[in-house]
Amino acid sequence: MALIPRTDLDVFGLCLGGNVFGWTANRDESFAVLDAYAAAGGNFVDTADVYMAGAPGNSGGESETIIGEWLAGRPGKREDFIIATKVGKIPGLDNLRAETIRKGADDSLKRLGVEAIDLYYAHFDDLETPLAETLGAFGELIEAGKVRHIAASNYSGARLTEALETAEREGLPRYVALQPHYNLMERDYESDQKAVCEREDIACFPFYALAKGFLTGKYRPGGEKIDSVRAEGASQYLDERGEKMLSALDAIAAAHGVQPAAVAVAWLREQPTVLAPIASARNEKQLEPLIASASLELTSDELDQLTSI
Repeated sequence: MALIPRTDLDVFGLCLGGNVFGWTANRDESFAVLDAYAAAGGNFVDTADVYMAGAPGNSGGESETIIGEWLAGRPGKREDFIIATKVGKIPGLDNLRAETIRKGADDSLKRLGVEAIDLYYAHFDDLETPLAETLGAFGELIEAGKVRHIAASNYSGARLTEALETAEREGLPRYVALQPHYNLMERDYESDQKAVCEREDIACFPFYALAKGFLTGKYRPGGEKIDSVRAEGASQYLDERGEKMLSALDAIAAAHGVQPAAVAVAWLREQPTVLAPIASARNEKQLEPLIASASLELTSDELDQLTSI
């Protein structure tokens, strides 16, 4: 467990991504994954109001609804779990204006069936809305007891800095966490937002921890075609660097008796400012290496080997 700075939220070393719930994982499959995650000691689930509006037949809110139904059917779990969700991307509420944030929060609270959102993210930066308006709206939600803490997703280092400065200057709540695109194959975070997070004591919860599934090792040059909605995204990493990464992951995984996915997520967890990588699983089998990553300790040589690729 690790405490998010400036909060009382103590989170498990793996944040369970809820983007697959109601999309590639149906209600029963989602419940099974949530049960297995909780049984392993997990207590931190990430979702968004827009999950998963892009899937056929969906309009958004499906993931939140499933998580809410799961919580309702397991008395006592709400007290144990830290629920993170997001606002600002679902069709019709795709901005960070004050009225959008107020309505988005009420809609999410209803679907989740909870009285307060533990960690509420601005899903994407909105350059058209003043930061003070956005932070002010979040502040109203905190005062009303509907939100406990706020965070930013997909903010650049410069905009995160500006948001923190605005909060300080205007006496508004500050973001306590950042959710960036960061993994072994995507390293822009290290040259952009990382310095801000270190300086301002902002927790980092990276999404796409497995590079759209590539770091599981199931996508290989010349390998069999994988039936997955993420296959095309994962295939972009099938180059010389990707092959070197898979080879290193294979060797380190074999040395520890785990799967490559566990090594990839463990590397991410060991990076400065990262408290808990976010990764999703469609079923219990996919969840196993993710859970293993939370307790996997890589050697300094292994970490350096992966970092250098």
